[in-house]
Amino acid sequence: MKVYLDVCCLNRPLDDLTQERIKLEAEAINMILNYCANGLLILINSDAIEFEISKNIDNFKIEQVKNILSLASIYINSNERIKSRAKDLMKLNFKFYDALHLAFAEVAEADIFLTTDDRLFRRAKQHSSIIKIPVDNPVSWLINLLQLQGDNDEIK
Repeated sequence: MKVYLDVCCLNRPLDDLTQERIKLEAEAINMILNYCANGLLILINSDAIEFEISKNIDNFKIEQVKNILSLASIYINSNERIKSRAKDLMKLNFKFYDALHLAFAEVAEADIFLTTDDRLFRRAKQHSSIIKIPVDNPVSWLINLLQLQGDNDEIK
């Protein structure tokens, strides 16, 4: 199963964990990354992720996110198809980076696009008939995944 974590997700384990929601999301993301490290999930990286994290002014966070991205076994380079799709998504009022990430995830044929950004999540749900992949919050997605998994050791 291929997962695309947007930059909000990739940064979540580095956020202030004193708020319960942030702590819960960070724990879910760490569990997802553990599944990636163990080969149970496939993490996707992209030009958009690399570019967006390079704009961070916190060098420590940049290095930490790059370490996370070392788990990625798929890397998607920008191309005209992605640029065109991102432009289409921006016409639906997705922000520039959100549209890019969604376009990259679609081209990578991700099984899930995860975000902790409520606005992006709501907009994606609003346009679910147009977006070609499911979008979810990492906590709810992981709970559903674990429920589907049940007693089976293999992720479905």
